[in-house]
Amino acid sequence: MGFQLLKLKETVDFMKWRFPAMIFSTVLIIGSIVSLGVNQLNWGLDFTGGTLIEVGYEQSADLEAVRTIMLDAGYTDAMVQNFGSSQDVLIRLAPREGVKAVEIGDQVLATLRADGTKVDMRRIEFVGPNVGDELTEQGGLAMLAALICILIYVAMRFEYRFALGSVAALGHDVILTLGLFSVLQLEFDLTVLAAVLAVIGYSLNDTIVVSDRIRENFRKIRKAEPVEIINISLTQTLNRTIITSLTTVLVLTALFYKGGALIHGFATALLFGVIVGTYSSVYIASAVGLALGISRDDLIPTEIIKEGEDQDPV
Repeated sequence: MGFQLLKLKETVDFMKWRFPAMIFSTVLIIGSIVSLGVNQLNWGLDFTGGTLIEVGYEQSADLEAVRTIMLDAGYTDAMVQNFGSSQDVLIRLAPREGVKAVEIGDQVLATLRADGTKVDMRRIEFVGPNVGDELTEQGGLAMLAALICILIYVAMRFEYRFALGSVAALGHDVILTLGLFSVLQLEFDLTVLAAVLAVIGYSLNDTIVVSDRIRENFRKIRKAEPVEIINISLTQTLNRTIITSLTTVLVLTALFYKGGALIHGFATALLFGVIVGTYSSVYIASAVGLALGISRDDLIPTEIIKEGEDQDPV
């Protein structure tokens, strides 16, 4: 006997709000695209290139103190993190015109030693812009490949109308997540890209569960209209959706507030993506499938329909 968060005696009419939801989503997508075109993304060091400096302390390093020192010295874009152990610190800096990586390393080392702390230089590396361009291209191709594979899988698993609805929902989630980072000018690095790909997987999982229940109910309920069947299916999966989304949001909220600056972007992207992914599974994937004319005949083989014609409706 499974855990029931809600016990609904009546079917929730989700599809009643599908047109306002579609208008709302369209406005958000247009706004996100405009922001991406005007403001673009605030690319992190992984994509823009820059200088990577590794230093070593005799004792455990206070990362917050190191960040404060770097900020006071004018390195407002410095990313500070432990590397391997609590004594090893990795500092990433955006590229600076006319200054070599070695010179930047010497300046940073002098800044860290200014208060008398003993700091050793471990290594200095320069990440060129070509590497950043390659990562940008590969990241975009990764998202495109994921969407194409999902389109093919859902089309084979269910029906092409559901496949188009699923991809529309995933595209909706990705664009809105990127739009959030563009509007707020949050740093977009490889961890955020990983979060966006994770959002695709999360949203797809929710959409597949809903689609499977819709197909099952099309087979069980012979005389109901598609809108009614979709509402019944969404209501039946509501408990699962709320429980899954709520537990995920709780974990991500903890990461957002307690995870530190290094994974703040990752937690932000996933937290926002889970929320819009849950919304899109209901009002984008299902609504698009309905708009494309999904019906019982599309989801049930012809021979099964003929066998059930003489049966009494459920």
